[in-house]
Amino acid sequence: MPLDRQSILQQAFAALNESGLEKLTLRRLAARLNVQAPAIYWHFRNKQDLLDEMATQVMRDLAGQLPALESVEHWQNWCLQLGGQLRRTLLAYRDGARMFSGTYLTDASLYAAMDANLRRLVNSGFSLRQSVVATTSIYSYTVGFVIEEQAVAQVKSAANPQYDIETRNARIDETKFPLAYAAGKEMFLAYETRFAEGLALIVAGMAVTLGSDAARFDEMRPTGDNK
Repeated sequence: MPLDRQSILQQAFAALNESGLEKLTLRRLAARLNVQAPAIYWHFRNKQDLLDEMATQVMRDLAGQLPALESVEHWQNWCLQLGGQLRRTLLAYRDGARMFSGTYLTDASLYAAMDANLRRLVNSGFSLRQSVVATTSIYSYTVGFVIEEQAVAQVKSAANPQYDIETRNARIDETKFPLAYAAGKEMFLAYETRFAEGLALIVAGMAVTLGSDAARFDEMRPTGDNK
């Protein structure tokens, strides 16, 4: 079978799911494909180059789900479903959020999905800036949440013992720190519910913003932020 970028990507995702992000290297990938390392470097200059392509493929998977959101009537429900779909897409891969974070989009055609997301909010009454802040807030919240979620559950159905509730409680003096002690059940269980509640807070804030004009929204920026 000829070695090309797609076949390398396929094995890269398989290696990621088996061993995690830290052990995903081009040399190990070459050994997995039974080729010499230079054969991999011909297609991907370094690990970051590979991760950029992997993240782009994940974005393609997400974009493929977006047409189903077109029928969602209210922008609030659309935002909730958008964040939920991103979380599900990242959870499909071991260390999916860490792999996805901070990468570069290699396929310019995917800007069509970005344009559609922004247009949905602009058409609902948001300014472009409000739409950008809203969508990037949903994105950042979701990626950050899943990074923490996957750190606790390293592999599906294999929880990290460091975050076991009983182990955590044994380290905390309940009499001195009763809220921190009780918070463990909220922090490390029921991720799907907690994610939905946090996302709902963002969407509720967006609804408040929509009730104000764009000028007031710009006034809320920290002093010195000229970007």
